[in-house]
Amino acid sequence: MTTGAAEGRVETPGASLEGSGRKPRVAGTGAANVTGRIAPHWPEAALGLMDSIVSRGNMMAAYSRVVSNKGAPGVDGMPVTALKGYLHEEWPRIKEELLAGTYHPQPVRKVEIPKPGGGTRMLGIPTVLDRLIQQAVQQVLSPLFDPHFSESSYGFRPGRSAHQAVKAAQQHVASGLRWVVDIDLEKFFDRVHHDTLMSRVKRKVGDRLVLSLIDSYLKAGILEGGITRAREEGTPQGGPLSPLLSNILLDELDKELEQRGHTFCRYADDCNIYVATRTSGKRVMASITGYLSERLKLTVNQAKSAVDRPWKRSFLSYSMTWHRKPRLTVAKKAVARLKANLKTIFRRGRGKRLPTTIEEITPKLRGWIAYFRCVEVKGIFEELDGWLRRKLRRILWKQWKRPYTRAKNLRRRGLSEATAWRSATNGRGPWWNAGAAHMHNAVPKSCFDKLGLVSLIDQLHRLQHTS
Repeated sequence: MTTGAAEGRVETPGASLEGSGRKPRVAGTGAANVTGRIAPHWPEAALGLMDSIVSRGNMMAAYSRVVSNKGAPGVDGMPVTALKGYLHEEWPRIKEELLAGTYHPQPVRKVEIPKPGGGTRMLGIPTVLDRLIQQAVQQVLSPLFDPHFSESSYGFRPGRSAHQAVKAAQQHVASGLRWVVDIDLEKFFDRVHHDTLMSRVKRKVGDRLVLSLIDSYLKAGILEGGITRAREEGTPQGGPLSPLLSNILLDELDKELEQRGHTFCRYADDCNIYVATRTSGKRVMASITGYLSERLKLTVNQAKSAVDRPWKRSFLSYSMTWHRKPRLTVAKKAVARLKANLKTIFRRGRGKRLPTTIEEITPKLRGWIAYFRCVEVKGIFEELDGWLRRKLRRILWKQWKRPYTRAKNLRRRGLSEATAWRSATNGRGPWWNAGAAHMHNAVPKSCFDKLGLVSLIDQLHRLQHTS
């Protein structure tokens, strides 16, 4: 959505997101004392940020982003589609509350989603209004913090991606650092220490209104089972501000690693440090674990962290080969997750037409191959293509049910009558028949191509060729 389109959605007579005509404020009432305390230690701390946050241009950009992201309603049940009408009536009041420092966020709605490695991850879904305000805050604060973040930090940053992190890790291993200290932070987003985080935010933010607003978002309650529970720690995933806050806190770790001369890649709370020997890796693991606990109040998950060879670990669902110049490949767990997700769709597809099932799995396949377009070991894609076609042939075999129906369909698809009857009455199970020659001949790859089935290997070649 363009900015102009967003303006058309929000700007309404008497309720625009434009300023109220007052002069830009240097600081709110009482801010001088706060500034006096911060300036000697952090002279770069910025003042007057709340005016920038509630400015018309910034709010319009935030509105466009929130609407394009869609997302589920928060505790108030308001969908994104209702935000325009709500702002038409309430924005003047909300803006005055933000400028006066009296705005209070609503609790977040607790949602738990399964984690790829087992267990659940907690999401805190803010109301759509709070997502709008958080997005506006993020847009103003990000230019203050991001330029000073480490070059080895890749997560949730403009112009940076998981693919860049993976390629950097590959280069580190190719340079001879063939051991990795794989650090997994235990429930990082749930364990962030508020005071520790706010002390880092204050280094560049001197506006007491903004500091108070961020603090109120950190401490906003969580609605669970109809009861709002106060939050003493953590910054739950789900709001636009959480990724920036996590980077602000973990930038302390990045600077410490740089000061010690370590080579590393960090994407959000996934951090890999590359060393030359196992002994040095163990020493780094013990030292960094103590640092995280003492300085940042964070806990390393000992069960998921390890010092090991890079090709025996995964980073952002990628892995690599053991060669001197390693090649990128898909981590085994990522392949298993894809198959598990597709099996759920295939089970539902037993009573559906094959084109309907293919249409349902297509978005997942396209998204999966787009993420893994940097992979250099391509055999896994050919294997998955064969597995997909076999699963779909199995669905057909089961749908045909009786031997007579199976023989009739095989004859229609070009098999001789003798071969069709022999195949239909072989007494074997659906999975065996799906991989047998008679089903390959009756339902070849060209048939699936006409039905629109995405070929992972063909798609990979296209993506790598265009990039």
